[in-house]
Amino acid sequence: MPSAITSELIIIGAGAAGLFAACELARAGRRVTVLEARERVGGRVHTLTPTGFTAPIETGAEFMHGDVPLTKQLLREAGIKWEATEGTTYVVKNGEVQPDGAFFGELPPLLKKLYTLEHDLPLAEFLTQEFAGPEHADLRAIATQFAEGYDAADPARASAFALRDEWAEGGADDSPRPVGGYGPLLEWLAAQAQAAGATLALGIAAQQVEWQPGQATVLAADGTRYQARQVLCTVPLGVWQRPAGQPGHLAFAPELPEHRAAAQHLGNGPVIKFLLEFEAPLWQPSLPELEFLLSDQPVPTWWSQLPDCRPLLTGWLAGPAAARYQATPEAELLELALGSLATVLGTTAAALRTHLRASHISNWGAEPFSYGAYSYPTVGAPDFRAALGAPVTDTLFFAGEALVGGAAAGTVEAALVSGQAAVRQILASK
Repeated sequence: MPSAITSELIIIGAGAAGLFAACELARAGRRVTVLEARERVGGRVHTLTPTGFTAPIETGAEFMHGDVPLTKQLLREAGIKWEATEGTTYVVKNGEVQPDGAFFGELPPLLKKLYTLEHDLPLAEFLTQEFAGPEHADLRAIATQFAEGYDAADPARASAFALRDEWAEGGADDSPRPVGGYGPLLEWLAAQAQAAGATLALGIAAQQVEWQPGQATVLAADGTRYQARQVLCTVPLGVWQRPAGQPGHLAFAPELPEHRAAAQHLGNGPVIKFLLEFEAPLWQPSLPELEFLLSDQPVPTWWSQLPDCRPLLTGWLAGPAAARYQATPEAELLELALGSLATVLGTTAAALRTHLRASHISNWGAEPFSYGAYSYPTVGAPDFRAALGAPVTDTLFFAGEALVGGAAAGTVEAALVSGQAAVRQILASK
């Protein structure tokens, strides 16, 4: 058996949580090794410029939803600005496209009833119980579409209480973007961690964590063994939920049944992003200042890059609908996107294709080492998050966006905050 590569602390995963923790722990004097399965840092943040695109695109996380103090602090330190999204939201109604703010206009009666609810319920059950009948069909449809589209949630599992709090907060109304994407921030965190002495090992897929109090060994797919006194595991919820024997499963020996069970009870939302750059903004002048475009098409949500005038539209398919297309070939997904967009723009997929400069599709539900885009709150989620994030004998620690609820749930901010919490736990450990 080859000798193990030793460190004081091993971090599994070089996404936002892992890189933030690596940076802070290395600065605190810990000998840190970060293992990342991909050949890049960032995890579910992935800013890149594929062939044909005129500027970087965000294939993963893109917006800054609501109040994100830690994200903004790090962006300032990295010298990265952010800019507000601008423009008009258009909705297809009765086959016609018109400006609309439909969801938030429907909120008052929905929130009023949610605040009288004594016990949490899945959203679908709540809507059936409290808003039955044809007179509430539009409200049920809007609430369901928003939960599926914005939260990537299955309404049959999503927490009505958590969605109530999210909708009351109104974080979806305030969604700026980092200029140049999130990628530069994650690259900056990686550079800061390495400058502080952390070792970053890319292309190293952890397969098993063997542990006992005060000692752990991470066995990688290539057979290399990494040994340390402590391990911080920051893998996505989708990895936690992978069955034993399936690619991407991360085993623990001894196993962690309470953590594993908690992970299964949390929601893991799939997302497919369609990025289409055209030779010109084909939606003008009929849809001036287009920001978001919502419809009942198979790919229901689109947005522009305003205030950047680049002729790039991003399509968004999330929740159970995205899960149905998880194994669909990319060529078919592109046709689905073009057909959906053509319908709402009053043209044909063939006509759109003649003006298509470049396309990129990210199917996060099928993405190795992710198996989903981000978590969503289920009934009982606070207890499940606490169980999944509970440290084990000052030896195993856990972080990731799935461990943080509230307004930041499912965001880069949540990942960073969870990394920050893990740093405090580790530094306070024996």
